[in-house]
Amino acid sequence: MLSIACLIEYDGTNYAGWQIQNNADTIQNEMQIAWKKLTSQSVNFIGAGRTDAGVHSKGQVASAKIDEILVPENKIAIALNSKLPNDIKIKKAKYIDFAFHPRFDAIAREYNYYLGKDVSVFQRNYITDLKFNINESKLFEIASIFLGAHNFTTFSKINEDIKNNNCIISKSEWEKLPSDIYKYTIISNHFLYGMIRALVGVMIDYARGKRTKEDIRNSFEKENRALASGFAFAKGLFLKRIYYAEEIEEKLGFYSTIQ
Repeated sequence: MLSIACLIEYDGTNYAGWQIQNNADTIQNEMQIAWKKLTSQSVNFIGAGRTDAGVHSKGQVASAKIDEILVPENKIAIALNSKLPNDIKIKKAKYIDFAFHPRFDAIAREYNYYLGKDVSVFQRNYITDLKFNINESKLFEIASIFLGAHNFTTFSKINEDIKNNNCIISKSEWEKLPSDIYKYTIISNHFLYGMIRALVGVMIDYARGKRTKEDIRNSFEKENRALASGFAFAKGLFLKRIYYAEEIEEKLGFYSTIQ
């Protein structure tokens, strides 16, 4: 069993997400085209996180089964990058000979979301521009309400591929960066379709005084998508890191490169 595993960063602005779709350009499609150009092999790259249209990544992990080694391991990243668009970059790549599924072997995923006021034109694709005033202390306060195990049906979009709407959130917090940029960090064992954007949307509404804490808490119990706030824009969302069991992380050796 031989596979290639990659650590990938990408600017999702011009893509319809990770997963291949009809009549739309995706990261997975570009990866497979690049590998075929490089080796003439057709492969199926499986990603750890199915990022949506416009969502970015600093730490996507993907792998594909291959028939034979045609590129030296120390040249994979350089060679693949030469065939990829300049908004997709392989940070690390290696051949692996153990059973590995980037998605199903993941034990947690970490995402960041960025908000700002008067966002520069040079940051407009990566930071959501707040068009109204918010109460900073309320924004910081409400994040902890999502910690622990909850059913997140209310704060998600319908996705028939997902059968389990229960998630365990181990980290949910905001911090303020220079230039009045707010950074949200969330880590969970599992995410639903649109979930993070829904959570950011309801937190913004709370910080604007449009929702109450009791209202948000009750929304968990009712499991009704009609009780969600508007979804935050995709452009502020980044997949930061995929977590695996220690033995898998040691074999991959990817994460020292993620900033």
